[in-house]
Amino acid sequence: MHESTWQRSSFCGGGGNNCIEVAVNGSRIAIRESSEPSAVLTTDRTALRAFVLGVKNGRFDPLLDR
Repeated sequence: MHESTWQRSSFCGGGGNNCIEVAVNGSRIAIRESSEPSAVLTTDRTALRAFVLGVKNGRFDPLLDR
């Protein structure tokens, strides 16, 4: 992922090391935590879209309340 341009959410705030970052690498989407930049997860656009829709619909909210 050395040639990718990583993007952070506008909700990240202050550019600290507590952010999720994403980058496009060909047909794959890469995801990493800013505090652990060498640990990169890759997925495709379809799977990422399903995840983002689930987040928007509150599907994962119970995980945050633990």
